[in-house]
Amino acid sequence: MKKVLLLKFGELFLKGKNKREFEKLLMENIKRKLSSFSFNLEQVVGRIIISDYDEMEENLIVKNITTVFGLVGVSKATMVNSTLEEICDFVSNIKIDGTFRVNVKRADKKFPLTSVELERKLGEVILNKNKNAKVDLHNPEYNINVEVRFNNETFIYYETIKCDGGLPLGSGGKALLLLSGGIDSPVAGYLMAKRGLKIEAVHFHSYPYTSEQAKEKVITLAKELSLYCDEIKLHIVSFTKIQEQIHMNCDSEYMITIMRRIMMRIAEKLCEQNELGAIITGESLGQVASQTMQSINVTNSVVSLPVFRPLIAFDKEDIVEIAKKIGTFETSILPYEDCCTVFLPKYPVIKPTIKKAEYQEKFLQIDELVREALNTKEEIIIKR
Repeated sequence: MKKVLLLKFGELFLKGKNKREFEKLLMENIKRKLSSFSFNLEQVVGRIIISDYDEMEENLIVKNITTVFGLVGVSKATMVNSTLEEICDFVSNIKIDGTFRVNVKRADKKFPLTSVELERKLGEVILNKNKNAKVDLHNPEYNINVEVRFNNETFIYYETIKCDGGLPLGSGGKALLLLSGGIDSPVAGYLMAKRGLKIEAVHFHSYPYTSEQAKEKVITLAKELSLYCDEIKLHIVSFTKIQEQIHMNCDSEYMITIMRRIMMRIAEKLCEQNELGAIITGESLGQVASQTMQSINVTNSVVSLPVFRPLIAFDKEDIVEIAKKIGTFETSILPYEDCCTVFLPKYPVIKPTIKKAEYQEKFLQIDELVREALNTKEEIIIKR
């Protein structure tokens, strides 16, 4: 008999011949996430087992495990030998005062009883040992889960703690997140990391129009995001001169559009320099003037890389809910301005066109501005 943590994964079952690569990456991510703990990690058919850990650290290990993408659940389990005698002996010591149900999964078909037969047998054992226990198959107070697996190992547990699911971090490649100080972009980064993307981030600041507190706010957001994304390289780029030039030379209604187009150009250059395959933004369709269908099309037209917008169909309430869940919301609402709000025009264009945007850009030295901005780049490595 042995205390273990039973880890369950979801979508990896669908990966066919590539499944082993995903499983290998998931195991590496678990080891990295738990690098400060002492434990043994083992993969069995359909499950991952953590054993030989300090039981005083069990809750902290579980908390870390729930943020590993690719896992859908973790259970505090007891492992016994797959004999009817040992399983019944363990179950006979369970104290129940109320309704219960026994759920059996028999992965090892060599076990002499079927799942239903073992459920009935264990239910009988519990009823004989607990006078106030009653069976309830629909809404029980207690769930006793029994998994008869291979290598003569059976796992018994009461609940499964939900993990974030998704795909193992790094399985989808690497991408660059446009990280502002708002609510949306950290959530966008989290959702794309959940689909297996490793994240780097770029933040545009406009000192002295924006404060040092605004910059520190974004660094804090990156740290909070690193809980899920592991290490993050944060690129901080000065956008001051670009905004001043746009303000002096372009029509006010097109200021945000031109600003976004130049941000995308800088982001694409950073992707080329750091071998990143896509750009991620926190845009949601129709949320603001720069996020209409026409604005998004005009912004996209200056880059050739894929641009992922995981929040495109989300309501603000949906985004806020996720931000609270992942712990970035309270930081995001701190009252420090970002560069997008510094030169905000009174009436930004809602339906810009590529032709008009290109005309506005004729009054700017775009290539030179992009090159100078990249020369201001500061890089910070954010570790969880």
